[in-house]
Amino acid sequence: MKEKIIQKIKEYDTIIIHRHVRPDPDAYGSQGGLAEVIRASFPHKKVYTVGKEEPTLQYLRRLDDIPDETYEGALVIVCDTANEARICDSRYKLGKEWIKIDHHPNEDSYGDLLWVDTSASSVSEMIYDLYKSGVKEGLKLNDAGARLLFAGIVGDTGRFLYPSTTRRTMEYAGELLQFNFDRNELFTRMYETEENVLKLQGHILQTFRLSPNGAGSVSLTRELLEKFDVPVPEASMLVNSLGNVKGIKAWVFFIEEEDQIRVRLRSKRPVINEIAKKYGGGGHPLAAGASVYSWEETEKVTADLEALCEESK
Repeated sequence: MKEKIIQKIKEYDTIIIHRHVRPDPDAYGSQGGLAEVIRASFPHKKVYTVGKEEPTLQYLRRLDDIPDETYEGALVIVCDTANEARICDSRYKLGKEWIKIDHHPNEDSYGDLLWVDTSASSVSEMIYDLYKSGVKEGLKLNDAGARLLFAGIVGDTGRFLYPSTTRRTMEYAGELLQFNFDRNELFTRMYETEENVLKLQGHILQTFRLSPNGAGSVSLTRELLEKFDVPVPEASMLVNSLGNVKGIKAWVFFIEEEDQIRVRLRSKRPVINEIAKKYGGGGHPLAAGASVYSWEETEKVTADLEALCEESK
């Protein structure tokens, strides 16, 4: 499949790269990293990265604003997006052909070509693997691309702490560090936290609920987010705050938006993506998400998580 993707990239003069809504560092890293690989390898090609920009991630990359006509005869590549409904910018269908590159369980098999590797820590790791596999085909990687791919790997592995981190992950990260970018500057930008976000994190640590079965939960209402002046994307980044709590098996964050309540699920061992699927979402076995539309529904999610933790005794 990697060979087929490389051949498709060679065939097209215009390539447009998408990723999922509400992006994280791996979404930006894989999208931008792939763009930099293509640009470094084939300078004559027109390569664009599109989607709604996330202000907190603009230090990684700024995205392109292109007209619909650009999609005519173009190859579209979608990175790090399990479900077609979560692709950011619906114009992906305007391209001539499209490719899915992802590391989530392949519940939605969209695209003309699909490369899904659930053993990969991140799609950024997959893009680096694609580059290594295509060196003999003329693929090159520049410093900007290496920075993006490293950021994506670091982000999706929680600085190499998550179980998704493998020997291959560490080897690739080590190789990326041989490129010329400021790792300290990158880490600072990725993990520096505003005072108001830290205060919200303190509130979470003081008020989270933990059941005897090891199920944790946090509810962040719109009123609470307004009180701390923290936007939803930044509040969502705090979902791993409970990871070090002794006795916790799995936990859920409910984050209220205008039209929905975002459900962020995390686990140390119990498989929680089936709960996410039940509510129209999905994700990895230990990290998943969904959306519900009332606080009554959140009680059902909490009950499902409680039952799962009880079963895992």
